[in-house]
Amino acid sequence: MIVWLNGTFGAGKTTTAHELLDLLPGSTLYDPELLGSGLRLMLPAKRFEEIDDYQDLPAWRRMVVDTAAALLTEVPGPLVTPMTLLRQEYRDEIFGALAARRIPVRHVLLHTEETILRERIAHREETPGDAETHASIRRWSLAHLAPYADALPWLRGDAHVVDTTRLTPRQAAEQVAEAVRTGAAACDIVQTPEPIAETLAAGVLLFDDQDRVLLVDPTYKAGWEFPGGVVERGEAPAQAGVREVAEELGIELPRALRLLVLDWEAPKPPGFGGLRLLYDGGTLTGDRISKLLLPGAELRDWRFVTESEAEKMLPPVRWNRLRWALRARERGCPLHLEAGVPLG
Repeated sequence: MIVWLNGTFGAGKTTTAHELLDLLPGSTLYDPELLGSGLRLMLPAKRFEEIDDYQDLPAWRRMVVDTAAALLTEVPGPLVTPMTLLRQEYRDEIFGALAARRIPVRHVLLHTEETILRERIAHREETPGDAETHASIRRWSLAHLAPYADALPWLRGDAHVVDTTRLTPRQAAEQVAEAVRTGAAACDIVQTPEPIAETLAAGVLLFDDQDRVLLVDPTYKAGWEFPGGVVERGEAPAQAGVREVAEELGIELPRALRLLVLDWEAPKPPGFGGLRLLYDGGTLTGDRISKLLLPGAELRDWRFVTESEAEKMLPPVRWNRLRWALRARERGCPLHLEAGVPLG
């Protein structure tokens, strides 16, 4: 298990984490910031000039998961992780990958009123006697207050909140420990095993009466997606698409779906690639749209979007696949792609 202590700078994550070690038997401090420091030493300096924060490095996000899994082979756990995580897509990527490793997450937000945060930041001294370094850290910490305020709406919905404004670190740790024991901080995410070889996946495009396409926002990975998923062993691809739509959205579709695109996705480490199929699920009436369901552990939101809106929301590979699927739908003829490029 991982007990992830989130919150902005000055909320008391590190001091609470050390107190929490005394309250959770077998617990170990796990600081992903050390991974960022390591990458800064190993990667070319130019790479860090391209980003604002080491969390923007895909390597860091993957290492957070891989290192946690490795640590849990050496210690009983839980891992107590004091780490600010304000980007929701990074939360999805990291927590989803942990869930795929069958590592439960307890997500706790240590929240503090801004006036108290500013006071703590003003009096925090990282390097005694070094006024220049202290001023730099202070400016950096204050600059993160606005992004934290922007992230608060999704953080409050995702994490168990402990208000540390008037709590000592020990008192905060006691509240966190109680939340962990009672399951109040459980972060339920669908567990989708990481692939170990090429996979076959089936997606379904659903439309409204304005010919906008339905996209869904998974909780377990970053970015918007089409309804659908991996085809199970011995399962027909079209049947898998029908099953996934029923499980994800509560919509029953006919088994005879029309194929729009078959795309071979090249392996790109750490991914294995495989075949990706997109089917036409037809147009949903207003009544059926009003009955769409969202399983909280799997999907956070759904939205009908135009083609141009989808381009801004989808990762490039999915956007390219959608673009060709829409052309195939217009022409009434399926397309065969290899690495996103039509054949023939």
